[in-house]
Amino acid sequence: MQVSLKWLSEYVPLTLPAKELAERLTLAGVKVEKIISQGEGWDGVRIGEVLEVEQHPKADRLSLVTVDVGEEESRTVVCGAPNVAIGQKIAFASVGAHLRDGHTGEPAVLKAAVIRGVESAGMVCSERELGLSEAHEGILVLPEDAPVGSALQDVLGDTIFELEVTPNRPDHLSMLGVAWEVAAQTRVKVKEPERVYQEAAASTAAQRTSVTIEDKELCPRYLAGIVERVKVGPSPEWLQARLLAAGMRPINNIVDITNFVMLETGQPLHAFDFRKLGGQRIVVRRAKAGERMRTLDGADRELTPEMLVIADATKPVAVAGVMGGSDAEVTSATTTILLEAANFNPISIRGTSSALSLRTEASIRFEKGLHPELASVAARRAMKLFIEIAGGRAAKGLVDAYPAKRSDTRVVVTRRRIEQVLGSDLSTTQVRAALTELGFGCRWVPPDRYVVRAPYWRTDVNIADDVVEELARVVGYDRIEAESLAGAVPPPIHDPVRDLRESFKDAATAAGLQEVITYPLTTTEVLLAVEPAGALEVHPPLRLENPMSSEQSVMRTSLRASILQTIASNLRRARGTVAVFESARAYLSTPDDLPDERQLIVGGVGGVRQGRWGEPTGEALDFYDAKGILEEVFERAGVELAFRSGEEYGLLRGRTAELVAGEERVGVLGQVHPQLASRFEIDGDVFLFELNVAKLLPARKMETRYRPQSRFPAVTQDIALLVDAAVAASRVQELIASSNLVAEVRLFDVFEGPPLPEGKRSLAFAVHFQSNEKTLTDADVASARERIVRRLQHELGAELRGSQA
Repeated sequence: MQVSLKWLSEYVPLTLPAKELAERLTLAGVKVEKIISQGEGWDGVRIGEVLEVEQHPKADRLSLVTVDVGEEESRTVVCGAPNVAIGQKIAFASVGAHLRDGHTGEPAVLKAAVIRGVESAGMVCSERELGLSEAHEGILVLPEDAPVGSALQDVLGDTIFELEVTPNRPDHLSMLGVAWEVAAQTRVKVKEPERVYQEAAASTAAQRTSVTIEDKELCPRYLAGIVERVKVGPSPEWLQARLLAAGMRPINNIVDITNFVMLETGQPLHAFDFRKLGGQRIVVRRAKAGERMRTLDGADRELTPEMLVIADATKPVAVAGVMGGSDAEVTSATTTILLEAANFNPISIRGTSSALSLRTEASIRFEKGLHPELASVAARRAMKLFIEIAGGRAAKGLVDAYPAKRSDTRVVVTRRRIEQVLGSDLSTTQVRAALTELGFGCRWVPPDRYVVRAPYWRTDVNIADDVVEELARVVGYDRIEAESLAGAVPPPIHDPVRDLRESFKDAATAAGLQEVITYPLTTTEVLLAVEPAGALEVHPPLRLENPMSSEQSVMRTSLRASILQTIASNLRRARGTVAVFESARAYLSTPDDLPDERQLIVGGVGGVRQGRWGEPTGEALDFYDAKGILEEVFERAGVELAFRSGEEYGLLRGRTAELVAGEERVGVLGQVHPQLASRFEIDGDVFLFELNVAKLLPARKMETRYRPQSRFPAVTQDIALLVDAAVAASRVQELIASSNLVAEVRLFDVFEGPPLPEGKRSLAFAVHFQSNEKTLTDADVASARERIVRRLQHELGAELRGSQA
């Protein structure tokens, strides 16, 4: 929303400098994003009066214009504008003035030029050259009372506030809404514009037309006014200037008045050519299936029964709350108009606007929710301007279809609640003054409460805390006294799943993985790439009713696709190790209303190994690199899990392991199948892991035990064993580590094939023997080693291949 301070001053006195006012409004929740000083660069541009207009001797489309700029000598310049005429007040730029190029729109410095043999020492400016708008078909014509010789900035200069409007504050899309905010912050009064007009026509509006509302939920109120004998033409300069300051292009006086009142009050309006309405009546109804109409932007649009239209007796003439139709458009031949001021269902308008890909100033306001009373206020203001500016005669009264009148919003607020929320007790005088300055009604009801009536333009105030918020904004958040928290600190609420999730995230980050956050929305096609079709039949993805994008139309049932997309994106941009993870929910539909929101941790590893100094090498990461990273994460997080061979959809058979806690599967680790990797445009091996956080709880160590490091040296020996191929290496490692004198055991070699017997494989472990009580002798180590080998032979049928000290 662009707010002209010159225009705003017509409704409320501006007692603060622009910068200070912007700061006060921003602190009060009306964020001023930008302050634009219109005319700041107009040095060298003055107001002139056209004295003579002569034909250029060598060009049919050029004129020689003599201009009085308040100096002893007049200036003659070459001008190509068709609308230049004697007696006009214009904007004259001298040589050296900083303007915008009329053709490219780029900044330029005006230079003296010879055009078709005639020297032109200046320029008569258009709106585009001054940066007021993109209009450059003709020159800018100023009001007749503009003082010749004065700087243009003194007449047209202005300060514009660009506001960031929140969805719950449609009143900030109006000049009066902002005026009430300024009044509250500066302790001044708002001056409401005059809305009383003369009804000179002999007939009443109800005699000339009728309004039928067929869907009262989508259109709570519709007002229609009739103005005859209007003269359609250009708007007066002051009206055009107001629209330009707000970033809107003037069209004609009728359309400009509806836009002006919309910007002033926040209520969109529309004017129909009354004689073009079939049956000269209005029907508010849903569109019929397959019905079509041409909107004012020239597009032929197909309508659906979900859309509300404004129709005459035979056809739709406007898309309700969005845009009018060309069939009843106001033109220069129009003499009688029907003014529409209506209230529409915000959800309906939003849906229609999205379905038609047609977002307008009207739909932006309607979709935020307006009060029906605003329509009456805006209608009377527009009727008055039609009479004054377009020379029309108003029919008596307005046709007001208002099936279910909406009552005022009244909220009861207790003094205790104000103190409870703000932390300070405001006096009755402070409360009543603050609310009154915002346009609220406030009545004190002893002994402890206020009855507050919200004004019609404040649809966001409905409960007691909304009123307290208004008090905080007016009093000033920075002026509320700070107090320490009182009372006992509530006991903490322990959530084991959350605690484990956060511990795992910290452990994963410490182990070198980077956390990523991706969108929970995706498509069914992407989910089918990482999950079997049967899984989506059991848990169909939850579909959004109104997705912002076709690529974000369903809630994801798996995080795997998101991780693979992230890995693919990173591998395309950098060479090295890519190790990422995400902790988020997957949404699985259930027969009940609410989905099963599973807390998952999914990660992936790909790329090449890093060298000693972190530089990428030529060695690709393999399954054991991914397994080693995951083991480090488990150790840091205090989780005890085992790996066992398994299979999983989308992962390569033979390079996939199930993660188990006891006998329960809690996750999976494996290499992504090359076919699946290629679907995500990944070249090379990529390894994926997935964990169900809730199922990890039994595997978490409830307490951490610490032991001192041994002061005595360790003895390292290698043990090579021949075992059945079906024996898991983790089981062998577990038995070796169970010895009291073994401090650490690590698998460093696996071998299968000749000359080993078929069905056998060799496992080689590096075993670190160490005691906390003494230095181990060769006999101590040999004894411990012998006991380990005997146990392996007894429990697993292992055979000792050899050893090396």
